[in-house]
Amino acid sequence: MNFLSTRGQTPALGFSDAVATGLAPDGGLFLPVALPDFSADLPRLAKLGYADLCFEFMRAFATDIPLTTLRAIVAKSYTTFSAAEIAPLKKLGPDLYVLELFHGPTLAFKDFALQLLGNLYEYQCTVRGETINVLGATSGDTGAAAIHGLLGKPGTAIFILYPDGRVSPLQERQMTCTGAENVFALALDGTFDDAQAALKVIFSNQAFRTGHRLSAVNSINLARVLAQCVYYLYAWLRLPESERSRVEFVVPTGNFGNVLAGWLLQQMGVPIPGFKVATNQNDILYRFFTTGEYRVGAVAPSLAPSMDIQVASNFERLLYYRVGRDPERLLALMDEFKATGRCRVEGWDRGGFTASRCTDADIPGIIRRVHRELGYIVDPHTACGFKALSPGRVSVVLATASPAKFPDTIRAAIGLEPTDPSLDALKVRPVIKHRLRADPATIMRFIAQHAV
Repeated sequence: MNFLSTRGQTPALGFSDAVATGLAPDGGLFLPVALPDFSADLPRLAKLGYADLCFEFMRAFATDIPLTTLRAIVAKSYTTFSAAEIAPLKKLGPDLYVLELFHGPTLAFKDFALQLLGNLYEYQCTVRGETINVLGATSGDTGAAAIHGLLGKPGTAIFILYPDGRVSPLQERQMTCTGAENVFALALDGTFDDAQAALKVIFSNQAFRTGHRLSAVNSINLARVLAQCVYYLYAWLRLPESERSRVEFVVPTGNFGNVLAGWLLQQMGVPIPGFKVATNQNDILYRFFTTGEYRVGAVAPSLAPSMDIQVASNFERLLYYRVGRDPERLLALMDEFKATGRCRVEGWDRGGFTASRCTDADIPGIIRRVHRELGYIVDPHTACGFKALSPGRVSVVLATASPAKFPDTIRAAIGLEPTDPSLDALKVRPVIKHRLRADPATIMRFIAQHAV
């Protein structure tokens, strides 16, 4: 299995090289040259537990890793989860389920991919005899999950950019209170989009990138998206067969990677009927799926900070398929968006997507309603998924983070404060962060001083 760039100007790479590279040198995102078809395997896959299912899925892509090694890497990645099912699918009512994706070490869905990616990096360092420096940008949960995937791993250093003052206090503590010498939390002025823009500039500097063996940990990294496909497959296989044909996965998302994973799985022969893109008030994706225009707006800090994004980097992967896998047409759209802050895809249809938008005024009321009517506590991001469920559909809402990560919002909404021992322990540890300008040159100097 080889992987190519959406922008068509990078030679195809094998799995391990695509993972190590992260962002393609031409600025594009890696995708498989051809998607496998799992439709004939679904009855067999339905019998597997989570780790075994992940192995069977990933072996179709990671073809340059020995199977026994890949199985061990995958198995190790899910030993850190507290729930026996890894991704419990809970029925809340008629035609309503929640898929709990917050039982990993940082209590967020990003752990599913980043525990695996951290172990892949460790394997690559061992096999190649090289060190690696991992760079990521986060609006909240990615940074903590990436850091915990690489904590103390030999031959690695991790640099996480995040907007200072725009993540929750507990999200920040998960990044800054680890005490690990290979972790560098870089608090930038500005927004997440500023951090993500700086990251892309840094990766476009090929001399710096190769000289410091830099790899991307954001969902621009193909391994992230592929690992997330698995929990859609796991959940779909656990639905009653009578409900599978009318299910809609409801996905709180800002950067589009989470819902893209489900859509890619659909393209691989798993007959998932549809997906709902659930945004907060930073609603570029909602506006696109309702108007057909992809237009950047100002980022407004919200109660669901991990979705405070106005440039959804993974959206490029969907556009690539929607323009017939034509790199020239894709690049023209990306250039138009870069120059004008907007673009429109001619002949666009929703293609099985619906969308909803949730403001800060909505979120506390939704948390109260879900708790009162269903006896279930949702975090502010998951609350966005409950805004407007589609009638006549079986809704599977992805619970993307533990409510314990957002105690102030939950307490204000329902008078209860969910807790978790791992978060309580962070409150007494010192915060170690490095405040920097959101300037690529400043960030590069810091990385050069601390890279392994």
